[in-house]
Amino acid sequence: MSHFVSAAELSDLIDREPRLRILDVRWRLGGPDGYPDHLAAHIPGAVYVDLETELSRHGRPDEGRHPLPETTTVQDAARRWGLNDGDVVVVYDDYRGLAAARAWWVLQQGGVDVRVLDGGWPAWRAAGLPVESGAVTHESGTVTLTDIGGGSLTIDEVAAFPASGVLLDVRAPERYRGETEPYDPVAGHIPGAINLPTATHLDADGKARGTDEIRTNLAAIGVTAQTPVAAYCGSGITAAHTALMLAETGINAQIFHGSWSQWSNTPGRPVVTGPDPR
Repeated sequence: MSHFVSAAELSDLIDREPRLRILDVRWRLGGPDGYPDHLAAHIPGAVYVDLETELSRHGRPDEGRHPLPETTTVQDAARRWGLNDGDVVVVYDDYRGLAAARAWWVLQQGGVDVRVLDGGWPAWRAAGLPVESGAVTHESGTVTLTDIGGGSLTIDEVAAFPASGVLLDVRAPERYRGETEPYDPVAGHIPGAINLPTATHLDADGKARGTDEIRTNLAAIGVTAQTPVAAYCGSGITAAHTALMLAETGINAQIFHGSWSQWSNTPGRPVVTGPDPR
């Protein structure tokens, strides 16, 4: 089963699936949260999710910008969203699925049946489907999540990972090469990491490319279904998007959630610049 639903498929689910829950995860790094946009217009029935406070936590610099929260924190939030065990959950955002992928990662690690709206809010609007405005609340749910951290790597584990698998740096090439670094104190990449920007997996409309095309791009850097693979980005958000794309092809990826923001803020960690992994 695909990890994505189209706008038309979601519209059909709204009409026929009583246990459907829709989560609006609009968010931009360094910008205001998406709640005002949610209030102005959203998919009918969608509950707003705050990525900064409900899908991550605030920690020390050497923990990265978006450390994973405790499972109980996410569970409490999910119950506020109205989630119950067995619900069908669809998440969306308005920018290439990056924030929605964070919600997908966290919730599916916790045992929730969750899918991502392919193309997000722009695809819904382009299809001319109904919208509503104002705040949405549901009766508190009773969902129970399993440990959300099982697929995460520590900083020491990610340092050793290239020796036994493929470590993907999914940031823009210029950040990987160390030519620019807009957010963190040091530019470059983790030794042994291979650059494969997550944007490679998207078409011009921000929708997922076909699985055959994604597999071809992965095979070109040595990733197959049998390859241990992990991903990192700037702060653990975009890496979840790559994990989503790999999952769509049947490949399970781990994530270094501290990502470059943790690595570059931890004294003594080596840094590589230039186009080569080492």
